[in-house]
Amino acid sequence: MASPTRRQFLQTTAAAATVAATPLFLRAENKSSSAPVRVGSGEHTYECHHYWGELPSSIQWGATHGVAIDKSGLIYITHQSPAGEAMDAIVAFDAAGKCVRSFGKEFHGGGHGLELRSEEGQEFLYLCDVKNRQIAKLDLQGEVVWKKGFPEQSGKYKDANGYCPTNIALAPSGGFYVGDGYGSHYVHQYDADANWVRSWGGRGTKPGELNCPHGLYVDTRPGREPSLAVTDRANNRLQYFTLDGEHLSYVDNLVYPSSLDVQGDVMLVGELDSRLTLLDKENHVITYLDDDPAWRKTVNANGRRIRSQRDKWVAGKFVHPHDATFDADGNIYLAEWVVGGRVSFLKKVG
Repeated sequence: MASPTRRQFLQTTAAAATVAATPLFLRAENKSSSAPVRVGSGEHTYECHHYWGELPSSIQWGATHGVAIDKSGLIYITHQSPAGEAMDAIVAFDAAGKCVRSFGKEFHGGGHGLELRSEEGQEFLYLCDVKNRQIAKLDLQGEVVWKKGFPEQSGKYKDANGYCPTNIALAPSGGFYVGDGYGSHYVHQYDADANWVRSWGGRGTKPGELNCPHGLYVDTRPGREPSLAVTDRANNRLQYFTLDGEHLSYVDNLVYPSSLDVQGDVMLVGELDSRLTLLDKENHVITYLDDDPAWRKTVNANGRRIRSQRDKWVAGKFVHPHDATFDADGNIYLAEWVVGGRVSFLKKVG
């Protein structure tokens, strides 16, 4: 049986030229070098340090997508570089923002969702590759254990063109779930040997139907029956299922939710429309990490053009949060879906 997932472990212990010309700063306070802006409230207050991490010259950020943290504290970021020459799709940093290693040229242009789990004393990454329409399991040095394309056994697809996986949720039993967020809107369950078990969902708005099941998380918070939470993104809600795929409930009033993480009783929801939300174990809002309707309107104007207009970004404001993850100290690492990529370090001060 597999050990707890990385996240469960933490609960308990513009154009290529424009991108190349844009400097990246290690935990920069903000572009004007003034004091860092704070977001949130009370014990859930954070300082925003944008443009976190020092990239090696061999890598040019594309849109940053996934975040995972191993037991030693290394932070792994996936991205989709627009460069013509293949670049590593996964970059690992230490807590000071220094690049430790990078790997995954074969996933160039496709690095998306990323999860991490300890299995019999060894940690592994689970990656969704949207370019090649596959999922992959790798060790922390980048060696591929296996790759899997669309689940033919499900009977849901004519061919691979209908399948484009976005994220994976890791079950305590050793199995996992795959969200086909950019394909045909199904969730696929696999056992601990990576064999397909069942599928459910499909595009729609009714209970059990999904419209972009983008992020997933097996919710085992104290006092809750273990269940699968899915970001039903285009329906602006979370949808809860039993571990066997039966619809349970909704969490509404979200704005394009993309990712989930949990630490203790707190669930962190990354919302593509410029917001992070913290929920308690009953899924009531604790606080928003910047909830600004006027800024959200600006972000979504003109086909979300601002994602490539770095000069219009504002310190303490998020553009398009794509994945956000707690570290062991309660800080948050955020990857945003923006041209040229951006990783922010949200230092917990509350």
